[in-house]
Amino acid sequence: MSDDYGITDNGFVLKGIDVLLAAVLADAAQILGPGTDLTTTSVARKLYETATLEYGELWKELERQYYATYLSTASGDALDLLGGDAGFTRLADFATGTVTLTLGNGVAGRGYVLDEALLVTSTTPALAFTLDQSVTLTADRPTATVGVTCTTRGYLGNVAAGAIDGIDPGWLAAMTADLGAATLTVTNEDALAGGGTPEADNDFRGRQIGASRTLWTQDSVLRAVSAVDGVVDVLISDPLGGVDVAQSYFNQFDFGTRLFSAERRVGEPYRFDIVVAHDYRWPWDTSGVQQGISDGVAAAVELVRPPGIHPNILEADHIDVGVRATVVIEPAYDGAALLARIEDRIAAGIAGLKLGSDVVASQVMKAFTDEPGVVDVRSLHLRRGPAAFGRISLGGVRFQADITEAAVGENLTMAATELAIFRADSPLNDLLAATS
Repeated sequence: MSDDYGITDNGFVLKGIDVLLAAVLADAAQILGPGTDLTTTSVARKLYETATLEYGELWKELERQYYATYLSTASGDALDLLGGDAGFTRLADFATGTVTLTLGNGVAGRGYVLDEALLVTSTTPALAFTLDQSVTLTADRPTATVGVTCTTRGYLGNVAAGAIDGIDPGWLAAMTADLGAATLTVTNEDALAGGGTPEADNDFRGRQIGASRTLWTQDSVLRAVSAVDGVVDVLISDPLGGVDVAQSYFNQFDFGTRLFSAERRVGEPYRFDIVVAHDYRWPWDTSGVQQGISDGVAAAVELVRPPGIHPNILEADHIDVGVRATVVIEPAYDGAALLARIEDRIAAGIAGLKLGSDVVASQVMKAFTDEPGVVDVRSLHLRRGPAAFGRISLGGVRFQADITEAAVGENLTMAATELAIFRADSPLNDLLAATS
């Protein structure tokens, strides 16, 4: 191929129909003579144009084959083949649908809040489903229809109508005191659907890009743990190189006489820490038919760890954050609806944060100012709930036992093992709409 078209230093350069046709007509004029009628209405020209279209398709196929060999540009079957080389398979989507929750024997005047941590279950097959949003049931309004998502990928989650008929026993045990004499039942009037839909190319490509192609490194552990459903982010703490052979001091210790950072007896297995942040709709411990995040992570790491090296799996501190502010709005806008949209914007922004990422006041402020109808934002304070006492201590941010409020314009600092969580219905939120 020439330097101008085909495989070049800048990638594959496609030869277009106009270039191909010009070359064909030039060759025809040279072979058949200058007197040959090659005008746009001639029969010979039409034949050459038809043949050139086939050449154009060949060039397009060459271009597709070239870019199918690169992870960043491959798609479809080519992306599946590249993933297979590194042990990746395309995931199936989760089944979704709706269920009807019904409260019985509710106390008059009291609201029973059912949040996304509630798991509903089916018996045949034995599956668990998370609520897509929180609902509040009362004695006056004892039923509600809410979306659900199966926690198990694939076609198995497309259960028939009426299959979802149970409440997770672990949740019921924890909520016995709150429910009292009240009862809760659930059913799905329609079958669930969508389970088994293949993972989109962009999502599949995103899981592969940057993944380690070796068996036992920190990257390979991150990849294995991140693939567990419900895991949001992962932090690995292994300062002495147990899983990262790239460390300069790896393999430099005399295990008979040298110690790690803490006293280590001969024959004691080497352990490293895996801090896992997860979607709170997935339980940390196994409950009923739903496998817990901790057990899922342990099973994933078991496939890649060498003998004698064991993970210490820790749950990250999920820190509730909130906002207090007065929002000045234009008179024509509905204050309650506008504040709800602002809370959705804040939730979407904070949902993209990773372990240790600070909640930045300017980014929260942008969620207000981007909303049409907002004239001014006054006294914006970020609020932070307490961490779980004694769970993890790897330095960074001191333990905070109470709800704290940052000054105007001040960020919320997160430790390396903390993940910020924003919920629209959190008591930390105190938003007031005022008309200009």
